[in-house]
Amino acid sequence: MILGKTLNLYIAPTGTSGIRESRDSIELKENFGVIDDKFAGNPKKIHRSVMIVGTKAYTMAKEAGIEMPEVALGENILLDFDPHTLDIGAKLAIGEAILEITTACTLCSHLKQYHKDLPKLIVKHRGIYCRVLKSGIINKGDSATLLKQKDIA
Repeated sequence: MILGKTLNLYIAPTGTSGIRESRDSIELKENFGVIDDKFAGNPKKIHRSVMIVGTKAYTMAKEAGIEMPEVALGENILLDFDPHTLDIGAKLAIGEAILEITTACTLCSHLKQYHKDLPKLIVKHRGIYCRVLKSGIINKGDSATLLKQKDIA
């Protein structure tokens, strides 16, 4: 079942302070994360190697009068739907890659730089962490499809 599509893709290049850069495509590697992303490859955080955010968090902030740039939430993949509607353990095919949702993203105090109430406002919509089950390239505009167990080889 197609849930939506990717609107933007980001990496925090290795050797940088972690400021994310927009990309037309990103490459994901199984049990690693996003290639060239400084947060990938940590074996203790493999279950948090990719962060997906939906536009809902940004819409909620905007409706509350909070201005913040896209990527302020630290996402690798920005989707046009709310991924928080999915269960932990759900599998998503995006482009050539397959991801498994592992946990909801924690709220970071750095979000208060945009507004003191932002963390509480988006607590249930900030984003989700995933691990890469199947390597592949994701491009802007690729569909995000919810997989059923029988679809996974």
